[in-house]
Amino acid sequence: MLRRVVTAAAVVFGIGLISSCAVTPVKMGSAAIVGDQRITVATLGSEVTNLSQAASQYQGVVTLTQAQETQATLTWLIRYQINDELARQAGITVTTAQAQAALAAAYASAKAAAEQQGLTNVTPTLILVASGIPPNTAPQLGQYEAIANEYLKMANGGQVPVTTSAQTAANAKLQAAQCQAAKALNIVVNPQFGQLDYSQYQVVSAPNPVARSAGPTAPASPVATAPAC
Repeated sequence: MLRRVVTAAAVVFGIGLISSCAVTPVKMGSAAIVGDQRITVATLGSEVTNLSQAASQYQGVVTLTQAQETQATLTWLIRYQINDELARQAGITVTTAQAQAALAAAYASAKAAAEQQGLTNVTPTLILVASGIPPNTAPQLGQYEAIANEYLKMANGGQVPVTTSAQTAANAKLQAAQCQAAKALNIVVNPQFGQLDYSQYQVVSAPNPVARSAGPTAPASPVATAPAC
């Protein structure tokens, strides 16, 4: 799920969008702790503002609540660090040119998918905000995509996987490597912002143990609160 979220599957206009298995307490002022890095509440707030301001240009097309903007932004800030850890573990380095090319390819794929849905005037900014990504983090998204590209090649013997079977096998190895990277980072999310669903590396709302429903409710989708690896 982490792979290619910004391409066809990610262009969902009005997307709905995390505590983890780790027991390390969240430090004061932290939205999340990823490895030895803090994502501060101030940083998260700044990035949410960037996303919100960009999304306001597409009212009626992108419909994100404030809570969804916050969770989506934190999701991507965590995902970027997961792939950075994957690159460290696998010995992968990517150049600025590779990151830019990967981002351009992601934009092209997402634009084609959006146009198939009947949308017009699809811009890179629209693609980003519709995917819950603050536009100013586009360079990080390019690096994220480029790292995944390089790992897929590595997993396929140094060649870009072309056949369906090769793509399936390479993607399975990528998912396993991302799981190991996420596990090594011992991610802790401030419960104020939700909990991390490891099945998609996505920040989702945490259950409220105090709230009581007045009537029957639909069962919530299960949340993977720990890495599967």
